[in-house]
Formats: sequence, structure tokens, C-alpha cells
Amino acid sequence: MKQLSRCAVVICICVSLWPALVAAQQEYPNKPIRVIVPFAPGGSTTILARIFGQKLTESWGQQVIVDSRGGGNTVIGTEAVAKAPPDGYTLLFKGNSQVINSLLFSNIPYDPIKDFAPVATFCVQQFVLVLSPSVPANTLQELIALAKAKPGQLNYASPGSGGIQHLAGELLSMSAGIKMQHIPYKGSGPLIPDLMAGQVQMSFQSPSVAVPNVKAGRLKGVAVTGEQRMSALPQVPTFSQAGLPEITANTWFGIFAPAGTPREVINKLSVEIEKILAMTGTRDMLAGQGVEALPGTPEQFAALMRADKVKWDKVIKSANIKIEN
Repeated sequence: MKQLSRCAVVICICVSLWPALVAAQQEYPNKPIRVIVPFAPGGSTTILARIFGQKLTESWGQQVIVDSRGGGNTVIGTEAVAKAPPDGYTLLFKGNSQVINSLLFSNIPYDPIKDFAPVATFCVQQFVLVLSPSVPANTLQELIALAKAKPGQLNYASPGSGGIQHLAGELLSMSAGIKMQHIPYKGSGPLIPDLMAGQVQMSFQSPSVAVPNVKAGRLKGVAVTGEQRMSALPQVPTFSQAGLPEITANTWFGIFAPAGTPREVINKLSVEIEKILAMTGTRDMLAGQGVEALPGTPEQFAALMRADKVKWDKVIKSANIKIEN
């Protein structure tokens, strides 16, 4: 009888608390949401985060503040989210570097997997492998044949060591069985003139850089890293169509919350983000930045991160890539 009485008391307490728990869930969000971008203000990631923030503000009627905190190879802003209260009011907007940096740097003060809860993927950007006009190749297979005929003599440029465009070049070398030299630059700005002039032979570039230069004949596009051809460059095949299906080197962006954020909050955010990405206006805004909407559940996002970690860890180790902290 005493056990039954205790059970009855527990049931009564749970029943009495249930309305408050439901109300608390329904109240989210009841104050501004801060979205931290771990890059300096004004970059492409900040622009994408502002699109997300604007659409979420319009949907929920609650202000979404985009806070750019660059520095430390994205560590400063990312760590701020890892240490934030897990209540859904501090989020992280970040791309592949969440996974890649953990493979390149040994002293990151957080675990990129365990200290964060993936909320939803947001968008994805593919790259175009572009060649200098001086390179005597017009297709991927011709480029591979040239590289095999001149082992170690061709080089490829990237906007910086350890980035996705650097790793894409190493993935190409591994997949095609060729040897090329990596030339790191400080951004695409100084890289493109050298590429046009033939001082470097090739580079993986974003659509915003590649498309206008390929259309103008200043560069040659030989393959794109996505699963489908780009509508802006319909004549350029995918790597799969060109004979190297293992090469995918896209940059994805997504939203993270601190680990321990209530599942109800994560689900509410995830569902709303999926609705936002289904809007024509959102897709048009993303297309204007050279990216495509990439809706995905928390589970799909987590699986994407795991797959990326395995893939790029293999490339980094095979190419013996080391970055100074």
C-alpha cells in the first residue's frame, strides 16, 4: 500500500508539472537568439548566416542576432558556443571546418562532436576545378594524362593551407594517381591573377569566382565537385561524369547548439529551418551567393559530419598535411 501511495504521489506531481513543462516548451523562443559565426565580419559565411537569421526572425517574430567572432582558426567563436548555456539561445553557424580543424590541430579546447548538438544542415557549395588558359588540357582526363607525363611539375593553388580547396587538390592527386605541388595563397584575391597568368596551373574555386571567369574565357572549367552539373556552367561535367566518381569536395554549412540543449528545442529549430529552406525566396537568396539549400535533420547532419571526418582524415594522413597552430 505504501508503494502504491508513493506512486500515486509521483504521478500527481508529474501531472501537476506537465502543463508547466509544455508551456516552457511552447515559450521557446521568448527572447533574442544569438547566432555566432566564427569568422571575421563581411565574409561569405556571415552573409549566409544573415540569410538564416533574417528568415528565422520573419518566421518566429523573435530577433536573431548574427555575431561574427573571428580568430584562432575559428576556435574563438566556436568555443564561445561550446561554453554557452544549452538553452537554444546561442547557436553556431559553421561549415566543414568544424570537422576538418579537429583533424589538423591538436590543441582545440573543445570536442567538435561531443560538445555540440547538430541542429540542421542549411546549404552546400560545390567547387569548380579551373585551369589556367596556358595549360594544354581541356578535359579532366587530358589534365590527368598531362600530370602523369610530368610528375610533380604541375601545381595547384588554394586560398590557404588546410582548407577544403587544399584538401580537394590532394583528393584529386590520390584518386587520379598523380603528383602535384600545392601552392597556398592568402585568399582567392591574389590567387586568381596568378592563375590567369599561368604562374599556377589550376585551382578549386567557388562558383562566384569560377563562373564569370570561365564564361569570359579567362579560365577553363574542367569538372565540378557536386552530384549534378551547375546550371551556370552546363558544359562542365561533374567529376563522376568525367571518370572520378570518388571526388566530392563540397563545403556545407549548418547550425549547431551546445551539447545538452533540450531535444524539444532542437526539434523545433530543425523543423523551422526545413520550412525556411522550402521557401522560394530563401532558395533564391542562397542561389545568389552561389550555394544551394541543403535541408537535413539532426540525425542526417550528424551522419554527414561522421562521414566527412573519415573522408578527410584519410586525405590529411595520406598527404601528410601539417598546419602550424
